[in-house]
Amino acid sequence: MIYAANVADSDLAEGNELVEKLKGLAESEGANMVLVSAQVEAELVELEDDDRNDFLEALGVTLEDCGLRALVREAYDILQLQTYYTSGPTETRAWTIKKGWSAPKAAGVIHGDFERGFIRAETISYDDLVESGSEAEAKSKGLTRSEGKDYIVQEGDVILFRFNV
Repeated sequence: MIYAANVADSDLAEGNELVEKLKGLAESEGANMVLVSAQVEAELVELEDDDRNDFLEALGVTLEDCGLRALVREAYDILQLQTYYTSGPTETRAWTIKKGWSAPKAAGVIHGDFERGFIRAETISYDDLVESGSEAEAKSKGLTRSEGKDYIVQEGDVILFRFNV
């Protein structure tokens, strides 16, 4: 179970007395708790990246560790979910799968034919791809891998599935 405590923006970084009570309840139940400020989330949507970071810094939090992102991360953790990506010239997509799934099973989320006709998964980690700047540059650095049917997909993998039906 996840408890989400909606707090004022001034309480987002440290919480308050009610948050401490809720935290105690969550701990006694073996549950997780996340601080969220609906007010802050509404304001974040309206801000540009630089302004968003300055705003959060003034509140004493980061984008990754507050609000809806923290809530989604907790939910993924409890449900044992993870994300992998596919990317082509016109579209990049995120796909949600269970942790521990093999490459063919992950391919089946896109289409059953991908799972049935699975040959291999050309894989690169998201971080390696971003650091390299392009798929071609990542390949030239030897950061792409050709994975078979036994490969367990990792959080943040960017995958091109090869299949034949």
